[in-house]
Amino acid sequence: MGKSRTTKFKRPQFNAVGLPVNAVKEAAVEEEQLGEDSCPAAELLEKLESPSADVREFACASISRVVQQSQTIPGFLQRDAVRRLGPMVLDSSLAVRETATGALRNLSACGGQEVCENMVKHDVMTPLTALLREVRLFYNQALSVFNKAGLLDLVVQCLERQPHNMELAISAAHCLHTVTEDNPELLCSMNTAVLGALDNVLLTSQPSMAHSLLRTLAAGTLWNLKASLPAARQAQTLGAVVATLSQCLALDAGTIIPENAPAVTDGEDAAAAEPAMEEMDEEEEEPKQKKNGKAVKVDNDFSDLLPRGKEELREATALLTAQQTSLEIIVNMCCSDDPSDDEWEEESSSDESDNGPDSLSDGMSNLMSPLCLSAEVHEALINHSIPEKVLKKTEFPKTDAMDVCHQNPSWRGLIKKMQRVQSRALTCLHSILSAMDAESLGGPAALQGAAQHLSTLVFGAAEIPKDEEFLEAVISAMRSLLQMIASKNIPQCMTPQQLMSLSEAATRCDVVSVRVNAVAILGITGSTLAKEKGTAGTLQMIGNALLHVATRDADLVVNGEALDALFDVFADGDEAETAAKNIQLLPALKALQPVFKAKIRKEGRGKYSPQQLCVLDNIKVNLRRFIGYLEKVVKKKVLFKISP
Repeated sequence: MGKSRTTKFKRPQFNAVGLPVNAVKEAAVEEEQLGEDSCPAAELLEKLESPSADVREFACASISRVVQQSQTIPGFLQRDAVRRLGPMVLDSSLAVRETATGALRNLSACGGQEVCENMVKHDVMTPLTALLREVRLFYNQALSVFNKAGLLDLVVQCLERQPHNMELAISAAHCLHTVTEDNPELLCSMNTAVLGALDNVLLTSQPSMAHSLLRTLAAGTLWNLKASLPAARQAQTLGAVVATLSQCLALDAGTIIPENAPAVTDGEDAAAAEPAMEEMDEEEEEPKQKKNGKAVKVDNDFSDLLPRGKEELREATALLTAQQTSLEIIVNMCCSDDPSDDEWEEESSSDESDNGPDSLSDGMSNLMSPLCLSAEVHEALINHSIPEKVLKKTEFPKTDAMDVCHQNPSWRGLIKKMQRVQSRALTCLHSILSAMDAESLGGPAALQGAAQHLSTLVFGAAEIPKDEEFLEAVISAMRSLLQMIASKNIPQCMTPQQLMSLSEAATRCDVVSVRVNAVAILGITGSTLAKEKGTAGTLQMIGNALLHVATRDADLVVNGEALDALFDVFADGDEAETAAKNIQLLPALKALQPVFKAKIRKEGRGKYSPQQLCVLDNIKVNLRRFIGYLEKVVKKKVLFKISP
């Protein structure tokens, strides 16, 4: 199995599409009034035609809420909801656009594969594509205005206010971290004053978490600007950047948060019962004032990141944001500079052998090449013990910190942030594994220890976690680690029962890359076991699981990865031959071959990229060759038996 290109993190360019809190609450009230058994589809869809933007927004928000109950979805689909909602994402009102996009998102997420196919059939992609192009255009225009208006110096002046106004400095640092990424035009404006201001931030020694966040953002900005640095100072700057990230990751949020969280009062206990507190990512509602007779939200803060008036909470939030950002920067350090790395999605590869296909993607990305890590970056990461610190962060969040945040209503928003730090750490571990060799990571013992730890994360609970972000990150890391272990002939650590549990959980996951990586893990483990004696029974289980995925998964990319894994597992060896015979692999693949070819011909052109189709065509050819190989094996066995 080949190395897989890792996720590259982009700074957020605009707010993620979601449903406003107030809209959710209003829709919930309406839903209660209508009753759980009624479907207000007709009335809500009719309101989409209203000349009033407020009415259209309310209708979209209500639909977004109602379709979260899957039994209501057929009623909306029967009334052509997709065609009627689609144009709303291009509405003249930005609020309507946001809520309409949220409604379509919930419709797809709660409706499953069949509803998604229905949405594509009813041309939902045309307005969504137009929206994405428009948003990207706006962002490009904003960058162009920023560059031409000479705003860089102004933002740097705000950054230099950090001794006296940390909130302003942090806002400026966030801005610089965003606008300096993938902005070659801005690099020409870099001067010693800008670089000096960033260096000064890195040299600060204040122990507060806000300063840690500020230093982390400055480090990320300097990494974005690496191409504009004089050659003589690149190594020094790289060392300072990695040292800053290392210091941030060395902080133990699992200890700091419980130590600084306030004691829970009776009033807070009562507040904990309020439904609004159940939203993980919500901050407390801001005070409101009257404007033209209407209540409007007053935002007295520069950033949602650091709420005023709660110093301990602000510090904890700043720490978690700093650590998440540090992990994302390290991921980007481990990624190649190929422009095709711009997606957040993970790309995965398959067999490196001459007979195998070049690679498989997760459904959105291009073909991959092995990662290259410069000697300077490699040395800096190792010297500052980054792999060990990243692995330590995958253990997060600790029970004590989670309990404290559950008990304090105003701290509950940190739960999701802690979980995100863990997911980013797993993604970062995947990047490091894909970019470094085994010796740099501590050798066989360290790799086996890491494998045991990841297995504990997945199988330590009564059932495999269902959180998709976590599952995607941990399975990606596990795949990279098992690939490395297999390449060094180090004994695998997963039991057959764990393998089957992982496979079963992955087949139920809606995320394509999770399913791709799960079948790849089966292939890696199976190909290793095929070299050992007495493993035919386990190989049979793996083979049956892979055949099931290759035959029944709805996504061609997953089908192809499962076939590729079958090629690896049953390529050679007595144990593999025995298992292949017992599961009737040859007739199963012969029956699958025309179906796979027809599926590529029927679905491929409309759903998959040219690169993906190239990979799938390679797998189609390899399937024919592998069937020929199995036929030769069977023929040889027959000749051997009848020979005198």
